[in-house]
Amino acid sequence: MALQAGIVGLPNVGKSTLFNAVSNSAKAQASNYRFCTIDPNVGLVDVPDPRLYKLAELVKPNRVVPTQIEIVDIAGLVRGASKGEGLGNKFLGNIREVDAIIHVIRCFEDENILRDEGAINPVGDKEIIDTELQLKDLESVEKKLSRVEKLAKNDPKAKAELEVLQRCKSHLEAGKSIRELDLSKEELPAIADLFLLTGKPVLYVANVDEASMHTGNKFSELLKEAVKNENAQVIVMNNSIEAQISEMDNADDKQLFMDEYGMKEPALDRLIHAAYNLLGLQTYFTAGVQEVRAWTIHEGWKAPQAASVIHTDFEKGFIKAEVIGYDDFVKYGSEAAARDAGRLRIEGKEYVVKDGDVMHFRFNV
Repeated sequence: MALQAGIVGLPNVGKSTLFNAVSNSAKAQASNYRFCTIDPNVGLVDVPDPRLYKLAELVKPNRVVPTQIEIVDIAGLVRGASKGEGLGNKFLGNIREVDAIIHVIRCFEDENILRDEGAINPVGDKEIIDTELQLKDLESVEKKLSRVEKLAKNDPKAKAELEVLQRCKSHLEAGKSIRELDLSKEELPAIADLFLLTGKPVLYVANVDEASMHTGNKFSELLKEAVKNENAQVIVMNNSIEAQISEMDNADDKQLFMDEYGMKEPALDRLIHAAYNLLGLQTYFTAGVQEVRAWTIHEGWKAPQAASVIHTDFEKGFIKAEVIGYDDFVKYGSEAAARDAGRLRIEGKEYVVKDGDVMHFRFNV
């Protein structure tokens, strides 16, 4: 399941440093040069999950496989990107392809790091990106509007689409993002083919100085206040510290480093979990001698859909699912003990998988 979260922001706010920290399969060039990342870098990121390793302790498998999401490092946007400034069309196209946006905003002062926009202004920086995405969406909506207007005279379906598009146009012209419009499930198909940039869920990263990594600062507080009505989460972190932690292979060295900075866990863990939740994802597990593995599914998926992420044949030939809740598996210590205690359930096609379920599927080939 190649679900992607794209890192965006103005140049020199810490995007590539963050990508270097979260990615375990690629390294972006972190540089003080405005367009150092012209093609998006893509990295597969393990989703930290202590439950996976607890199951592994009990089962003692040959291998342990965490679930992952893809993080895309997209080059810095600039004012005028919607009109092609700074390779803007290329970068906006890269954003269109991702499922969610991680918006990095500079919340620290450093005279050695270039900044085109003058004094540090996290709210202003956010608004620059918002405006460019809104302008590009407005262009997309207006193009479809001109097509649908002709059809709407004789087609009821087109008329309904027209009404949704007109609402979107007015909303964007007012400087607001589509995700704030709260369209119903029935209305969303009218714009589904547009892949609107401002319709994507957003997670904000306030990249603060070292002294503010635990408490935040005046800049991160301004950002939180600015997005409080967006139903968006703000993660406060120091991207440089996180990059240093990620480069350490030795677990003891990593723990000593975090202890020195008073950290219980890397802020990256919070970021990755937040991005995972932002995408509406959850995890189920398979646990056997060969491997203990975490699988990514969407919230609300039923058992056959969950089986399909292992193999499409599992969904086609689905018969039943054997299910043990994570807490029960840990409580009884094994699949056999949980079965003997009556905690293994047999579920059918309508079963909605719960986060943390330990599952085996019965299917016909």
